[in-house]
Amino acid sequence: MPRQVDHVGRRRLIAEAVCHLADERGLEGVTLRDVAARAQVSMGAVQRCFRTKEGMLVFALEHISERIMERVQARLVRSPAQSAGTALGHAATEISLLQEEHRAEARVWLAFVAQATVSKVLARTLKANYALLQETFTRLISEAGEGVGRAVPLDAQREARTLLALADGLTSHVLIGHLTSHEAHDVLHAHLAGLWEQPARPPHTTLSPRAERAG
Repeated sequence: MPRQVDHVGRRRLIAEAVCHLADERGLEGVTLRDVAARAQVSMGAVQRCFRTKEGMLVFALEHISERIMERVQARLVRSPAQSAGTALGHAATEISLLQEEHRAEARVWLAFVAQATVSKVLARTLKANYALLQETFTRLISEAGEGVGRAVPLDAQREARTLLALADGLTSHVLIGHLTSHEAHDVLHAHLAGLWEQPARPPHTTLSPRAERAG
């Protein structure tokens, strides 16, 4: 009988090879030949799994996105009793990829972000990923805001967009050495703490009788 090929496993193996090469030399240095060599499969095997290089890159992006999202979901369900604010902090920390063990992943992620500026297919994939993250952050911010009873409700969707942009920015600043991981964590958690602070109320003023009549 012919040997059965695990196509799903092979596609993931190839995706891992793409990520390793992207970490070492950026996506511009990723070729089908190098991917085949790194994955220890033939060029034909790569081409049977992916018709084009762009299709291979999209799958690799989806692969690393799923890995990050799995960690986020694991943090959210690990402690069901945690508050929405605590869950948001855990999720934002995972997305920021600030830990040393996630540094390679951060380099690969930003390589895909850079490539997506000239690839509509990759851009669509990234936008879909960010939309899911924004939905999660919006829900958590809304729930946490209700829990602290703010006098002025948060615009949860706007704050979720801000948090996503901050997370990506901190990833970049750590990678280029502008911020240490500790400094980036401090910025992130200071921002999160600020979300729950009550807005300052305007000073109460008493109108004079003449002003009240004029009003």
